[in-house]
Amino acid sequence: MGYIMELREQVGSIPLIMVGSCVLVINESDELLLMKRTDNQCWGLPGGSMEPGETLQEVAQRELYEETGLQAGCLHLWNIYSGQEFYYRYPHGDEVYNVVTAYLCSTYSGECRLNEIEGSELRFFPLDSLPPELSPPDRPIILEYRAQKEKPCSQSHW
Repeated sequence: MGYIMELREQVGSIPLIMVGSCVLVINESDELLLMKRTDNQCWGLPGGSMEPGETLQEVAQRELYEETGLQAGCLHLWNIYSGQEFYYRYPHGDEVYNVVTAYLCSTYSGECRLNEIEGSELRFFPLDSLPPELSPPDRPIILEYRAQKEKPCSQSHW
């Protein structure tokens, strides 16, 4: 059982501050990997919450592997997100204010392997053909990445 689930047993569904990481996996065709989530039926980024003692980069690496079967070759910090826009109420009622560290990953190994508990499909999408049903906590991250890539002569975010 994970740290957040243990907390939930103590505090119920009240809002928690949940710290975690997500990964924007980009393939050689400049497409973004998304997973169709089983909890809200929306497309989102591989990622999840931090366990005690982990670094944010370790969270990103662990969640990427657990959810997709891919091992990150190199992760680059994209941005850190928090605030009201990252409040989320899960379909089962738990509430969180997410603090998310987003990483870019364009070098990885392994074969895409779906974790069927967390997702029903894994697919790479061109940035100009993203699915409309993006998971609310991931939507601002994905849209910021797409907007940055669409800027003429765009430079690295950081």
